[in-house]
Amino acid sequence: MKDKMTYPKSFSHIGITVPDIKKAVKFYKDVMGWYVIMQPSVVKKESDTAIGIMCIDVFGDDWEQFEIAHMSTSDGIGIELFSFPHGVKEAPEFNPFDTGLFHFCIQDPNIEALVEKIVSSGGKQRMLIREYYPNDKPYKMCYVEDPFGIVFEIYTHSYELTYSSGAYSE
Repeated sequence: MKDKMTYPKSFSHIGITVPDIKKAVKFYKDVMGWYVIMQPSVVKKESDTAIGIMCIDVFGDDWEQFEIAHMSTSDGIGIELFSFPHGVKEAPEFNPFDTGLFHFCIQDPNIEALVEKIVSSGGKQRMLIREYYPNDKPYKMCYVEDPFGIVFEIYTHSYELTYSSGAYSE
């Protein structure tokens, strides 16, 4: 059956694996202001529960249990945090040139204060805060890391507003 119309799909959530779920929930709650919608809990490999069956489908058989927590941004985007007891506890090397997801982006009009809060909470600032339209429009961006080495970007303005003016044209 052919689609009569293709429409833009909405973004539901992103899953992030962290080394310590309680520290990650605290960081993202205290620094990013995200809401906890499900406290950290344990999921066990069980073939007689719906969540157990789904996780076996996703992760295969080489696990026994993991921790999960659910958070939400102010605009309702879900943040699904995972912590696996036998997983590697360091983030992979940042390599945006390889295929795959290499960052997500959040938005805060007070980028300077947020970057400072991230750094003072154990994260890193990966670059100077840059302007898309210096001396013309106040659109800024910066790449940072959380305390677990997960790279993300911060914008001061919406994605659509930032790029609708042609950020790369002169």
